[in-house]
Amino acid sequence: METLPKHIAVFKGKQIRKTIYQKEWWFSVLDVVGVLTDSPQPKTYWAKMKERDKEMSQPFPFWEQLKLESSDGKKYETDCANVEGLFRIIQSIPSPKAEPFKRWLARVGYERIKEIEDPELATKRTRILYKLKGYPDDWIEKRMRGIAIREELTDEWQKRGVELEKDYEILTAEISQATFGLKPNEYKKVKGLKKENLRDHMNDFELILTMLGEKTTTEIHRTNDTKGVPRLKDDARVGGQIAGTARKQIERKLKHSIISTDNFLKNSKKRLGK
Repeated sequence: METLPKHIAVFKGKQIRKTIYQKEWWFSVLDVVGVLTDSPQPKTYWAKMKERDKEMSQPFPFWEQLKLESSDGKKYETDCANVEGLFRIIQSIPSPKAEPFKRWLARVGYERIKEIEDPELATKRTRILYKLKGYPDDWIEKRMRGIAIREELTDEWQKRGVELEKDYEILTAEISQATFGLKPNEYKKVKGLKKENLRDHMNDFELILTMLGEKTTTEIHRTNDTKGVPRLKDDARVGGQIAGTARKQIERKLKHSIISTDNFLKNSKKRLGK
């Protein structure tokens, strides 16, 4: 998720949470304040900044409340700012780290802009990250294809009325349940995972069946011109059932379950002899 996940950036060894909103990076203001001030209570520091500068006391144009993952693994509304907003906030923080942070921030923002203009750059970067983690090339090819299919599906959901993150999770769970007989949180327990990305720890069959369920669901949506979460959920179940039927047929021939307890972390330790 593990090499740093895409929603985490690093400045001089300090993690800064980030998320995509309106096609650009938005960063946790509290994380940035903590990095620049070394304050043990960045929340208090940020509150005092807003008190001093009334222009920053209200959301937009400098910051918005967006959901970011906390240390407990859950997502909470968090004050976030885009590159432009952070530049404004940084001006109010006397810190020797301000200038190098501005250069870092400009580079991170620029990289996102370039990736929007040329999505292939993001794909290349993801491939490199998996390669650095030690994944084999044939697995990476399947994983990258799975990412593309997943993005195609979520784009379709968005067009057809899905707005809440919870609804994306419900629809995803519907496909997974019908395909594997397990919801994603249950599947992670089988593999001994906690915060890690489940798909980064799937074997070939698991990845292929995940792709089959999600691609089938996308095409069913388009064929039926489905709209609204309840009907999309019905389609998701059918798409997953088709992949689930394929899984059961394969398992009958192979005489063992495709669902694996293995994960990449465990396999890495085996390769290293730990």
